[in-house]
Amino acid sequence: MPLPTNLTTLDGTVMPADKLQDKVVLFVNVASQCGLTPQYSGLVELDKAYGDRGFVVIGVPCNQFGEQEPGSPDEIKDFAKSKYDVEFTLLEKQDVNGPSRSPLYQFLVGTGEDIAWNFGKFVVGRDGQVVARFEPKTPPDDADLKAAIEKAL
Repeated sequence: MPLPTNLTTLDGTVMPADKLQDKVVLFVNVASQCGLTPQYSGLVELDKAYGDRGFVVIGVPCNQFGEQEPGSPDEIKDFAKSKYDVEFTLLEKQDVNGPSRSPLYQFLVGTGEDIAWNFGKFVVGRDGQVVARFEPKTPPDDADLKAAIEKAL
């Protein structure tokens, strides 16, 4: 199963397929009211640090864990921008587990274990395949996460 190319952003537009072409992507299921929400700061830093080398962070709001992302698209976008200066793409809110798991997360998870909580991370290589997965409590400045990004670049 290939990486889906019809990803919809938080503002309801379909993201151009070439935005991810030949890129290393970090997909992260995000939430505004989670104890791990401060990870947004580290994700912004990763996006800035590696962006000029063909790396992108994509945030995927999810309300499946303790209903910690209840906001509307505008509320989510405004929160991320005003509190953490998020410039990277945020997709529409999605389910990452269960029978209504989005096609993106069907691809990312594959036959692996369900997402444990908000801020689970997947590194997807330039070839569009998952090359590494990190648990929610893994901070964005984690040495193993950075090494996986570096290797994929």
